[in-house]
Amino acid sequence: MKASDYIADVLKEKNVPAVFELVGGMITHMLDSLCVKQGVQVVSMHHEQGAAFAAEAAGRITGVPGIAMATSGPGATNLLTGIGSCYFDSSPSIFLTGQVNRHEQKGDRAIRQLGFQETDIVAMASPITKKATLVNDAQLLPSLLEDAFHIATHGRPGPVLLDIPMDVQREEVDPAWLRSAPVFAEAALDERDLVAVREALLRARKPLILAGGGVRSGNAVQAFRDLVITTNIPVVHSLMGVDLLPYHHPLNAGMIGSYGNRWANLALAECDCLVVVGSRLDVRQTGADTAGFKENRKIFHIDCEPGEMNNRVTGCHAILSEVRPALQALKELLYPVRNRFIENFAGWQATIASLRSKWSDLDELKDVKGINPNLFMHELSQVNGNAAAYVVDVGQHQMWAAQSLELNDRQRFLTSGGMGSMGFGLPAGIGAAVALRGQPVVVIAGDGSFQCNIQELQTVARLGLPVKIVIINNQCLGMVRQFQESYFGGRYQSTMWGYSAPNFEQVARAYGIPARTVSEPSEVRATSSWLHADPTSPSLLQVMISPMANAYPKLAFGKGMSSMEPQEKPVEMEGT
Repeated sequence: MKASDYIADVLKEKNVPAVFELVGGMITHMLDSLCVKQGVQVVSMHHEQGAAFAAEAAGRITGVPGIAMATSGPGATNLLTGIGSCYFDSSPSIFLTGQVNRHEQKGDRAIRQLGFQETDIVAMASPITKKATLVNDAQLLPSLLEDAFHIATHGRPGPVLLDIPMDVQREEVDPAWLRSAPVFAEAALDERDLVAVREALLRARKPLILAGGGVRSGNAVQAFRDLVITTNIPVVHSLMGVDLLPYHHPLNAGMIGSYGNRWANLALAECDCLVVVGSRLDVRQTGADTAGFKENRKIFHIDCEPGEMNNRVTGCHAILSEVRPALQALKELLYPVRNRFIENFAGWQATIASLRSKWSDLDELKDVKGINPNLFMHELSQVNGNAAAYVVDVGQHQMWAAQSLELNDRQRFLTSGGMGSMGFGLPAGIGAAVALRGQPVVVIAGDGSFQCNIQELQTVARLGLPVKIVIINNQCLGMVRQFQESYFGGRYQSTMWGYSAPNFEQVARAYGIPARTVSEPSEVRATSSWLHADPTSPSLLQVMISPMANAYPKLAFGKGMSSMEPQEKPVEMEGT
């Protein structure tokens, strides 16, 4: 059968919810096959970066690799930011790029380019993919495509790229010839590691579990929740672990890190035993003082990649394992002593509750003029229990959302963590809405990040997707403005000076999307309710806040977890 027809059949067989693309000459065979076969929805975006982010979100929602297509040259290179985002955040995804015909490829010639738009996307993407391959032999396509699905989802999930020349797409292939998928050897759990965890927890009086995005990408959420209930250990989470426990779960102790909840960072500073699950312990979680983070506490680190353990924070007891089997085995081992945990940790839970009451997130900006962004996040989520997911862009609004959204046990939280790319929110919201098949999705973006992929409003409008868009408009690039306030004497070059944003209410209406603006605190609940009045169609709410609102607390860089701005000042300059 024709190679492009084979690709369309495989995508249908693998239950891919949609292919996200921007049409170009070198992918017309694949798009035509998808059109003729009618097995997979084709979602045409307005920029390849948007297609990549949409595919990432679809993959994270379903666990089936998200698929994005782009033509050669600029189409393929425009995917790179989204590919990197998938790589850093362990999102299962496959990127199919068109390449010029084989006879148009420069090969070993000492020239820059032979065919029009010929670009070596494999070389560019290789450092940020699990595997990238130029498919110059059509008979290898079935095997390589099967491998791509396996590689994207096994071990630590991530992106795979197949670059397929146009003449290969139209060749005949034998779909019956398939090389067996690669086998990933999973590290065998050493029971002595688990016994060491048990003995340390039996001695502990102030333990914490630190949960990261690896719990979700390792398909281990239920195993994680079962372990938490069994052990009665409070849980702090990273930015990528916001949705692992419901907001009101009695053992949810909040987000830690650079912009974590103040009470959570204080609890982490006090804890005497830390079990890290699927988290990298990067600088945004630990701050610069890694010795202080380790201090005298025992740290167990469960991860499927050896390089992630004892990397920045050294002296940890490393447990190399896929997350789900490790959590399941740990639960079985700890279940017989669960009553001792309940007794031992009751006082610790009361301590955390007291810290939470003393250092409420609502008080971080209690003197801000106008709408308090933390309070807004609470009210937004309180009237929006039917949303299936919150998709959050990058900036100050990202931190306020992670600190204060009240997620229930079925709601997802998607954001760009490792890449931290502005422009993630809207296209990722499209991908999530398509994957969730009609369930409403809330996109939260800042005025700066929203303008990076604002063109995808047309995709939302054309498809009538139930995407509820909230734009936190502080009329500046607030995260970097806050950085300039701390380190550059309030010289706001390019964040306030030389920056502007449109009236997003008017922009949305130009696309045919209902929109409103709120600037008064007393009107927040009513306008938030309006946003969700029709759960089947898009709407946009512009929320005006003070340009000088800062994201607090913020770790005082160079100091320990208990030292946070604005009460304390950093001792050295850090990244934003």
